[in-house]
Amino acid sequence: MMKENMMFEHEHPFSLIDLWSEQLRREEESEEDEEENDDVLIANQDFQCLCSRCGEDIKWYHRYYYSCCHCSDYFVHKFCAELPQRLEDVCEVGHALDLTQSASHLNWKGGWSREYDWNCNICGRYHKSGDLWYRCDRCYFQFDVNCGTKMLQKNVIHHPSHKHPLICFPKQILDKCDACGKEHKGNFYHCSICLCSKIIHSDCAFLPQKLQIQDTTNDVFSHIHHLTLAYSFPYDDQISKNWPGCRVCRNGFSDQSNLWIYKCEKCRYYTHLDCATSRNEPFMTILKSPGTGSKNYNDDEHPDLLHLPFPDPSYSILKHLFSMEKGLSTLEISNKITCKAQGIIHKHPLILEDITIPTSSRKKSISYHDPMKRIQLLCDGCVRPITSGPIYVCDSEGQCNFVLHEWCSQLPAELKDHPAHRQHTLILHSKAPPRKFFGVFRCGICRLHCNGFAYCCMDCNNCIFDVHCAFLPKEITHTSHPNHLFSRVHHGAWDNWCCICRCYTDMNYFSCRTCNDFSLHAKCALFIPETTWNKCDKHPMKLSYFPIENHKSDYFCEVCERELNPERPFYHCHECMQSMHTTCAPSILQYETYDIDDKGVYEFVNVKFGGRYENSKVHPHPLSFVQGIQDDGECHKCGYKLQFKMIFKCLTCEFAVDYDCCSETSE
Repeated sequence: MMKENMMFEHEHPFSLIDLWSEQLRREEESEEDEEENDDVLIANQDFQCLCSRCGEDIKWYHRYYYSCCHCSDYFVHKFCAELPQRLEDVCEVGHALDLTQSASHLNWKGGWSREYDWNCNICGRYHKSGDLWYRCDRCYFQFDVNCGTKMLQKNVIHHPSHKHPLICFPKQILDKCDACGKEHKGNFYHCSICLCSKIIHSDCAFLPQKLQIQDTTNDVFSHIHHLTLAYSFPYDDQISKNWPGCRVCRNGFSDQSNLWIYKCEKCRYYTHLDCATSRNEPFMTILKSPGTGSKNYNDDEHPDLLHLPFPDPSYSILKHLFSMEKGLSTLEISNKITCKAQGIIHKHPLILEDITIPTSSRKKSISYHDPMKRIQLLCDGCVRPITSGPIYVCDSEGQCNFVLHEWCSQLPAELKDHPAHRQHTLILHSKAPPRKFFGVFRCGICRLHCNGFAYCCMDCNNCIFDVHCAFLPKEITHTSHPNHLFSRVHHGAWDNWCCICRCYTDMNYFSCRTCNDFSLHAKCALFIPETTWNKCDKHPMKLSYFPIENHKSDYFCEVCERELNPERPFYHCHECMQSMHTTCAPSILQYETYDIDDKGVYEFVNVKFGGRYENSKVHPHPLSFVQGIQDDGECHKCGYKLQFKMIFKCLTCEFAVDYDCCSETSE
């Protein structure tokens, strides 16, 4: 309660109100009902009423104010209520000024004059008789209580970022704000007690403690929780969160650990101050990606534009280009039986499976690719999963399990003037030339191993492209960077990094026309689909580029059981709240098919394991071509571990050797 200093202007007692009390109480409580407490805090921050003494607003950053215990509309700043009755050495001649109410006063003739209105000698503001003022009766220097407050308090505010009150500089200055790191001109606040005090521009000093991010186009909130203002982002916290980037501009915080940010810890949502508040609205928003609010291309000018990623692992650029013949439906194609499907493709006759015939009546039983049933069926041409027909199957009586998408049979026999190798014609091969052991080669564009079909230059020993990269378009779009067009780049410097795998690019990648620092490897664009299925989850898992909202725990891959970095793209099931590395996604028959370096794309995504190799120089028993797992131990020739490598393994004994050693021994 308080009454002493206000008795001459109000007859009732006052209560001291602390606007921060809800925040202080909330910090002491558990996280239960957190959303409700957030709403209370935001309401306190939005609190505003007029001070009945000085006529200025009472706001959250004043923290304390007095409220009349009886009158519902009488409020006073704490510092206004506690103004001293006398100010010493304020006027130019050093007189003392008393705090009184303006009223009748003695005129120059010695008589009393009537009450009159007056102007403040400091701010010039007009006042009516009866308002409070400081006045010297000897030199007639007078000013209102508002100017008196500023004179005494010097625009003092209480701020959660600092334990002492902050004082505003008396004049506007041009300087760098220690809150946002940007240069500002205007009013700055600092601490007069701390020797090494930081200075904070008024725009940052009065930022709301809580805000929500909403989309600029339709004002829909794009993040379900309020973002909290944090006064630093220490290196240790950044390390523990895998060095997150700003969700607006994608840039990091590593060189800005002492600057303020907005964050939501439960969703790992972090933004720079200027990114979160670049719109002048009560609760600001921003686009999720830099400059991607509007397209940088016209649809009419790009009618055949390829939109990536592909919808699922079975889809490919070959299906996109060759799955439909002009004037012929898919069903009509599937009902045609043929023994001639590009004679170069396979040594045995091929038959186009009739999808209208029941499975039990077919000549060969075909089980389509199904991760949930642990059934793997890969096309020998494009090495993509076969989930439906039409497909070609081998018509031989033996154990040949050759299968081929119908659209892979439509591949042209040669390619001329290819952008990556214009000097020679490229020839289609069902297996890489004999100099490539067991048909395995490394693609000259995506740099991945492959044993599917290939386009080869017979004049250049190392010019071999897999059938996907052979048809890379000039332009694409990708959901990782929406609304912007990517153009293909054949050669570049080592100064760009892929937004998917976070590795540097040097050649054969896609680059955004607008954003100089946004690039995408060809392999990451082609071989990481939008959704995938895996035996670890009964639902389709969707590709995510950011941490999941309201995710309660750390991230671990359900396949390899290692920690997962949500700052890189990964697969996630929103129903089961399970996650998976993109490199673990191809796992069908075993759990160890991930790339230990987490390079974004599974290293053997274009390799069809299986097949039999017999060579007495290597081993007396037949060997099976598989990927090494931990139980395979070490190579019997070089002694290196076989896990995560292409290996040849004996199913009769414990012999195993890696691909390179087997190739050398076979020569």
